[in-house]
Amino acid sequence: MSGPTLTRGHVVIDVEACKGCDLCIDACPPGVLTMTTHAVNRRGYRYPVLAPGCTGCKACSQICPDFVFQVYKLAEPVEVSVDGEGAP
Repeated sequence: MSGPTLTRGHVVIDVEACKGCDLCIDACPPGVLTMTTHAVNRRGYRYPVLAPGCTGCKACSQICPDFVFQVYKLAEPVEVSVDGEGAP
């Protein structure tokens, strides 16, 4: 999948604090969080990564038992290319 995607929020993830519980993945309404498959943090846990399309809804931060998310809602939606080009 490629092309522009509207992003309305941004998430900062403390990957080192994550214990890989996967709760955030199912809680994310737009489905833009995915767990790493091969990468792990220093403690050996997989962690979530964010793709373009975040709405800033804070569902991930509300369900996370380890408080690894900081969610920022953007004042104006930003168009981001799914292939990594563009500005978040």
